[in-house]
Amino acid sequence: MLPDPGPCPCLTKGGARRCAPGSSCRKIPASAGLAGVGLLIAFLSTLAALYGRAPDSSMAEENTLISVDYEIFGKVQGVFFRKHTQAEGKKLGLVGWVQNTDRGTVQGQLQGPISKVRHMQEWLETSGSPKSHIDKANFNNEKVISKLDYSDFQIVK
Repeated sequence: MLPDPGPCPCLTKGGARRCAPGSSCRKIPASAGLAGVGLLIAFLSTLAALYGRAPDSSMAEENTLISVDYEIFGKVQGVFFRKHTQAEGKKLGLVGWVQNTDRGTVQGQLQGPISKVRHMQEWLETSGSPKSHIDKANFNNEKVISKLDYSDFQIVK
């Protein structure tokens, strides 16, 4: 049995009831509403802990556009690395560019939704073209952008 919730919160100063007849507002203690809020907060906190972020932040993060520069070291020239990078970028819907350097590396820039850029960064660090051997990948100048600077993914000669 629930404890007496006290006076109906719908009573006016004069004692008249504002709640509908047969309403349950006098039957549910005010503390029950607070307990429900507490349960909701606990549930949302659990979700945030499981997913590493607040549940409502994922949509905003997913739509956030970023730009990041990269340079890849290792056996990355003469192994179709640029061609495979362009194909992977296009497959993910990214824009940007890729080129060989005089230092024997491959460099470029990626732009697109943060989750797709993260996927491409992992690909550049671990996969590359079938005959490449990646020693190191550097990513720098990462920034949030309001619009894309390129319309496609280009190989720069």
